[in-house]
Amino acid sequence: MGILDFLSGQFIDVIHWTDDTRDTMVSRFEREGHEIKYGAKLTVREGQAAVFVHEGQLADVFTPGLYMLETNNMPIMTSLQHWDHGFKSPFKSEIYFVNTTRFNDLKWGTKNPIIVRDPEFGPVRLRSYGTYSVKVSDPARFLTEIVGTDGEFTMDEISYQIRNIIVQEFSRSIALSNIPVMDMAANTRELGKLVSTEISATIAEYGLTIPELYIENISLPPAVEEVMDKRSSMGVIGDLNKFTQFQAAEALGREGAAGAAMQTGLGAGLGMQMGQAAAAQAGPWGPRPTAAAPTAQTPPPPPQPEKVWHLAENGQTKGPFSKAALGRMATDGGLTRETYVWTPGQDGWLKADDVAELAQLFTVLPPPPPPA
Repeated sequence: MGILDFLSGQFIDVIHWTDDTRDTMVSRFEREGHEIKYGAKLTVREGQAAVFVHEGQLADVFTPGLYMLETNNMPIMTSLQHWDHGFKSPFKSEIYFVNTTRFNDLKWGTKNPIIVRDPEFGPVRLRSYGTYSVKVSDPARFLTEIVGTDGEFTMDEISYQIRNIIVQEFSRSIALSNIPVMDMAANTRELGKLVSTEISATIAEYGLTIPELYIENISLPPAVEEVMDKRSSMGVIGDLNKFTQFQAAEALGREGAAGAAMQTGLGAGLGMQMGQAAAAQAGPWGPRPTAAAPTAQTPPPPPQPEKVWHLAENGQTKGPFSKAALGRMATDGGLTRETYVWTPGQDGWLKADDVAELAQLFTVLPPPPPPA
């Protein structure tokens, strides 16, 4: 401490505190030998409180404003110490500035799952996390119960204890709420208010209050969430039998298209082999003379597979039927122009009248009967 600082402290004493941090809750005013001159000016800004501690005892608490440290402003201090010399000598005390603004966006969460009994799923394990804000409501109690003689007390020094209190009360509240797991997302606001109310008494013993507490998420174990996703998928599918029939029809269509492609490739390969054999037989100067011995004949290509048709009636499928069977059904009335049909390779269901091969079945009429 320089001589100028010492002299200025003897003639005029200005006590104030400005906070340029975001987490300082309490800061002690440093003065050489803790000597504060009688009549010093104390400035307490909005969002602050000043606590006087004299010889280990809490003397006065000052709210925002400008004060002259005299006997009329410090009645408690006057009763603690009988000042002599006309109350003009410096006195040794400690001044702690307490930040009374809100500390926002503080995190809390459950380290371990909470086991609750759900009315629908039985015992389940839940995890949860969220945010909260904290504020000093009683600077004197906060100083005596938590801070003590710490010259600079930050939010990190007490946030862990507050998180433990929140998690403990949240576990108890959610176990007694009897809210189904499926409905908890719609009741996070009410749960947050309930937890905040329940812990207010405990937090008040520290001189603190929690103005806001939010529950951002309540989650189940990944294995349970996977089963719930499958259950939701089944609800979207609806009728499982119809879905199975649709998948079978789609698979049959893909297999039919693949079989037709294979047969086309096989036919092309046989054609190339026949062309190569004919070229080898002719040679560069024309066809070669054939011997008397019989030559091996190239087998004919396999016949094209006959198309089969499926019918859709009253949400059910029938078949497969050959074209000849469909012709008989058209004569008997079992097949009409409005009947939906499908064959492998066809893009979706079509009316029989819209399929060229089947439309002929309705235009062929029998010849007139012979005369009697």
